[in-house]
Amino acid sequence: MKKLRVLLLVHESLVPPDDIKDDEDPRLAEVQTEYDVKQALIELGHDVNTFGFYDDFLALHQVISEWKPDIVFNLTEDFAGIGEDDHFIVGYLEMMKIPYTGSNTRGMVLARDKAVSKKILHYHGIKVPDFEVFPFGSVPSRIRPLPYPLIVKGLREEGSVGIAQASYVENEEQLRKRVEAVHDITQDDAIAEQYIHGREFYIAVTGNDRLDVYPIRELVFNKLAKDQPRMATYKVKWDSKYRERWGIDYIFARNMAKGMKQKIIDLCKQVYRLHELSGYARIDLRLTPEGELYVLEANPNPGIADGEDVAFSAEKAGISYEKLIQRILSLGLQAHKVKQRL
Repeated sequence: MKKLRVLLLVHESLVPPDDIKDDEDPRLAEVQTEYDVKQALIELGHDVNTFGFYDDFLALHQVISEWKPDIVFNLTEDFAGIGEDDHFIVGYLEMMKIPYTGSNTRGMVLARDKAVSKKILHYHGIKVPDFEVFPFGSVPSRIRPLPYPLIVKGLREEGSVGIAQASYVENEEQLRKRVEAVHDITQDDAIAEQYIHGREFYIAVTGNDRLDVYPIRELVFNKLAKDQPRMATYKVKWDSKYRERWGIDYIFARNMAKGMKQKIIDLCKQVYRLHELSGYARIDLRLTPEGELYVLEANPNPGIADGEDVAFSAEKAGISYEKLIQRILSLGLQAHKVKQRL
């Protein structure tokens, strides 16, 4: 394996301290992904230079020009504090003709906007929840009839930001209140989408042209009553004590109908390609009791900490964490070579 000069690009506040020595260091909680990826790159024998970025392209240009990396491992999730603008960073790397990991700009833009994503999938005959977008700053006096219950969330937010138990609304009065709350929380448009009853699956996909789909993960709710909504709220995603208290867990999906696994694999590949994604992504689905699959979201550049869903799924497929990180690197180099030939 060729030794590479890898520029690890992270948010300026998430540069892992060099003096972290063990997994018990409390500082790891904030920089787990950045630390895990850096350690894996070092274990793989690559030369790693970590650069903290916020919005200073001049500084990024300087480090690229002086250090001359073979590839940028992109772990940024926002530009100047705005999550939906992270594609600007990738666009800059493309203009610099520097290989990078993860999704291309087009895939990021198409997938980040939940309404645009659903329109693309619906056009191609893929089931998605019915939805309505509420532009930031106002709620119309008249709202078309919608299929309650609904889930209200930020149009372009990731990581379940703005999603709470109050996001589940059953009538127009609740809808209006939650839209206003989401506007206030996210300072962006809100989307209200049909709540789909059923099992929630997360599927990791890697690749550019040839795609690999990893074993299916499922979010399970063991202690909730049957009539309670099952949602991946912010607390579900980020609060382990909350998950433990309510019997919420991430597991590998089991007890699936014959042929359903292959159906999910084929669907995830189709969704990945329709969004023109590259590198790696996670597709979120719901499976209804009637056996219908609905696509909730396509997530470019999902979390890849050692111990999160993507890494767990890769390990289940026989791919160690270091091999996963190397595959992501190799896909970035491959995509760059293809683009150079065009």
